[in-house]
Amino acid sequence: MITLTEGAFAKVNLTLDVLDRREDGYHDISSVMQAISLRDDIEIDLNTGKPWKLTCDKENVPTDERNLAWKAARVFFDALGGEPDGIEIRVTKRIPSEAGLGGGSADAAAVLRALNRHRGYPLSVYALCELGAQVGSDVPFCVLGGTALCEGRGERLTKLPDAPEIIFVICKPELSFSTPELYQKLDTVTIAKRPETTAMRAALQRGDLEEIGKNLCNVFEQVTIGEHLELNYIKSILMTYGAYGALMTGSGSAVYGIFDSFEYAAVACTMLKDNYPQVFIAKTI
Repeated sequence: MITLTEGAFAKVNLTLDVLDRREDGYHDISSVMQAISLRDDIEIDLNTGKPWKLTCDKENVPTDERNLAWKAARVFFDALGGEPDGIEIRVTKRIPSEAGLGGGSADAAAVLRALNRHRGYPLSVYALCELGAQVGSDVPFCVLGGTALCEGRGERLTKLPDAPEIIFVICKPELSFSTPELYQKLDTVTIAKRPETTAMRAALQRGDLEEIGKNLCNVFEQVTIGEHLELNYIKSILMTYGAYGALMTGSGSAVYGIFDSFEYAAVACTMLKDNYPQVFIAKTI
């Protein structure tokens, strides 16, 4: 039996714009994404001699073929052949679910990277990203990591220069949203403010944290914050304690603030923990 290990890193959306609905029912997006150090851990046992198995240390996570990590392994072996005699995937979760942090996608990407490495890298990073697109929209970015512009459904990637070191304080409130419902809501409203992708790319290239903070923008906030003022409360705490900017990531409900100092971030984290048990500090990777 062979055991593989791989880190599964969360993502945040620095910008997120939702464009037209496509013929396949999905929407095109344009998003600058950033990989962060908050992570799950993946262990894969190959040649167990037993049926496929997936375990997770957190409840309410599917442990069958519905799990994206399982799907990723299935897609990999379907594409490259050589399925082992039994496989067990163990997921140690730290990335909160239903947060917009890409936890399931990160797990899937980690499985793809681990299996590709074990095989001696038969697929390039971008070929592995293409394989990941069969599993989920955020999987290609989670395979690539770093800083990137993601377009289409998320499968069209443009690698951007690495962001400067940014400290993130991430707060996941109890509430969660249905992503399909948020897309439907966006179809019925006029989006008042859209991200300035060019300005964000320029700010990242200069390493200008103040401008990065000013250009944080997620159109999903326009159909969530009005009904859930708690999100604005979290943003206000982050800004009060020194964040350069604060934003909901993905389709929520996690909100993050960006800092240049661990000390300020730690104070904001402490203040939020009075009301929210799921608060994390992470940094760009």
